[in-house]
Order: sequence, then C-alpha cells, then structure tokens
Amino acid sequence: MDQLQALLNDGLIRTQHVENAAIIDIKERKVCASTFGFNMPPEDALNLIYAFYKNLLQVRRGGLDFKEKHYKCVRADEHSIYLHNPDGGLIVVKTKTSILVATYGVGMYPSVCVEAVEKLGKGN
Repeated sequence: MDQLQALLNDGLIRTQHVENAAIIDIKERKVCASTFGFNMPPEDALNLIYAFYKNLLQVRRGGLDFKEKHYKCVRADEHSIYLHNPDGGLIVVKTKTSILVATYGVGMYPSVCVEAVEKLGKGN
C-alpha cells in the first residue's frame, strides 16, 4: 500500500500533470490507493472495471460518467481510455491486476500516467 501511495504521489501528483489519481485492484474490485482527498465511491470503481471488460464499445460511443460528471471518449482500447469534458479530462489505464485512474485539467499532460503504469506493471 505504501509503495502504491508513493507511486501516485511521486510518479503522478508531483509532476503537476494530473490533479488526482487512484489505483483500483481488479480482483478485489476496490480502490487500494488514492491521492489525498480523492475519494472514489465503490460504484465508480466498478464502472471503470466494467468499462474495460463489458462496455468498451459503449464507452467509445457514449462516453462515461465518473464522479457525477460526464466524459466524452477521445480514445479507447483494451488497455487505456482517454476521456474529456469542458472542465478537463480522465485517463484510465489497465494492467493485468490493476486500473490506474487520473483526472487532469486543461493544460495538463496526463501522459505521465504511462510511466506510472509501467512501474505499476513491474510490481504485478
């Protein structure tokens, strides 16, 4: 847990290219680490898991609701989903065992999530 928290804080938040981030354990179907103040309801975590396994085509077409906001899909494949709305964006990236989700604002560069997911993947 401490390693995951450090990954979120050092690998993502410190870069100032994402606002908030969390890691969801796919098997446990729950958030196992998140940045300070980023509370994710269990139903949002489940929606992100199901987005990859059951609803990817639907997400591509209709977007995704997350934390009471609607996001339009920019790009989606079996490993990542990029979404945005007028306030910013959402990036969701899947490894074999985890899902990393991060929010970002206009002018931020969420590509730092790629490096974080590579580090996360090495631990899985």
